[in-house]
Amino acid sequence: MFDLLGAEANLVPLTLYTDSFVIKGNIRSRQSRLSDILNHADEDFLVLSDALVDEYGSRSIATRSEFAQVNLAAVLFAVADSEVETRPDLRTPKVPELALISIPPFRVIGRVHVLPERGLGEALSELTGRFIPVTDAIYWSDSIGEARQTAPMVAVNHHRAQILAPHREVDPWAGIDRSAGAGATGAAGAPSAGGAPSAGGAPGTPVGDPSGGAIRPGEGSHG
Repeated sequence: MFDLLGAEANLVPLTLYTDSFVIKGNIRSRQSRLSDILNHADEDFLVLSDALVDEYGSRSIATRSEFAQVNLAAVLFAVADSEVETRPDLRTPKVPELALISIPPFRVIGRVHVLPERGLGEALSELTGRFIPVTDAIYWSDSIGEARQTAPMVAVNHHRAQILAPHREVDPWAGIDRSAGAGATGAAGAPSAGGAPSAGGAPGTPVGDPSGGAIRPGEGSHG
């Protein structure tokens, strides 16, 4: 941290999601990683420049402001527009684990980075910090109609997240014999004993014609 005091502040683009709004803008910071910007903020808010504020479900045009102050406690998660590599001298060896994070009304799936050589339960108990970085993230909300989006990094507000659990992608067709269903379909359309597919009735039963009469087997039209 101390070697950053003399570093030049850069303009970092980011997007903040709250319960009601999406705020896009830029923040000037000496930090480069999104989670570091949020966790090492000097105040309980961020001041964004060139801010664009849009409300969920609103039909009005998004509001653009030269500056906007955003309360960090109201932020559900933040999204980085680009991925930033951690400096090698500041990097702590960690193991990525796929996780599902419920932070209503959103859900986030991505990789959280935990300390190695620990059980997953112990690793989760050591996962602390105001904002937790999630890489290779997918986020969406069915309840407010926000489609799935991807991002190289999402920083999730730990205090607003309700559930953080390991996630395993499961094939819904695993263990199901699909050929059995195809065989049943083929049997249903198989020819009957008389050599022709059944029309829905037993042999010898009348079959209705469009005119409302009935044609019985062995009967033909008479001129």
